[in-house]
Amino acid sequence: MTDSRFLYGANVRANDIRQHYLRYGGTGAPLVLIPGITSPAITWGFVAERLAVTHDVYVLDVRGRGLSETGPDLAYDLDSYAADVRGFITALDLPPCVVLGHSMGARIAIRTARRDGAGIAALVLVDPPVSGPGRRAYPARIEWYVDSIREARRGMDAEAMRRYCPTWTEAQRRLRAEWLHTCDELATRVTFEKFHTEDIHQDIPHLAPPTQLVIATRGDVILPEDEAEIRALLPSIATVRVPDAGHMIPWDNLDGFCDAVSGFLSPART
Repeated sequence: MTDSRFLYGANVRANDIRQHYLRYGGTGAPLVLIPGITSPAITWGFVAERLAVTHDVYVLDVRGRGLSETGPDLAYDLDSYAADVRGFITALDLPPCVVLGHSMGARIAIRTARRDGAGIAALVLVDPPVSGPGRRAYPARIEWYVDSIREARRGMDAEAMRRYCPTWTEAQRRLRAEWLHTCDELATRVTFEKFHTEDIHQDIPHLAPPTQLVIATRGDVILPEDEAEIRALLPSIATVRVPDAGHMIPWDNLDGFCDAVSGFLSPART
């Protein structure tokens, strides 16, 4: 694609691990994008292309995914993930940046800003799991992740991926089939378990940057009562529901997702 805004992929040593990232755009305020539990950075490329119209976009491979460092010796908890993001921002010496996270990535963004919000111009939290101690379970099954990862390790194509992602385009399924094997099963299992043992609600009242909550209208990750609780914890939060979209919001309604985010990330704010 000759008009692509993709610039390059690179590795950086940050928080004492190798972190791989993809950069798009190169102009505007920096935006650090943190994908979900089994989404290598490259699978968010089509979203980064759109965000790069106005921002300098860095898409992370979270530890245990894509080309970033992985292995049983690494920790896969929120504090470690958050330290990675803070280390990444510091290592690249980014000026005040937007941190946008989807699903697991949104939980990481919350913990990052709670631990140290310095240099974070704004937070965009896209459909974060609100499960935790004493709360309803995350509405997905670990088998969906593990079975697809194992099949990808053996080798699968776009048609085989249809079983797991029936509404996606062929190009989206092909890319996921190509890259899913890079998602470590242990990292996925530990993270999924910690969706239910780590509490993000304790962090929300302490978020200082301007914050947006982006919710899937067809998903059941964030119910109306969850949205109300989050608004009570952080009255300043801006909330938006993207129509015609399940949990993987940009895959279902890219225009609606980008409109929601760009409306929040106005030049005056970022």
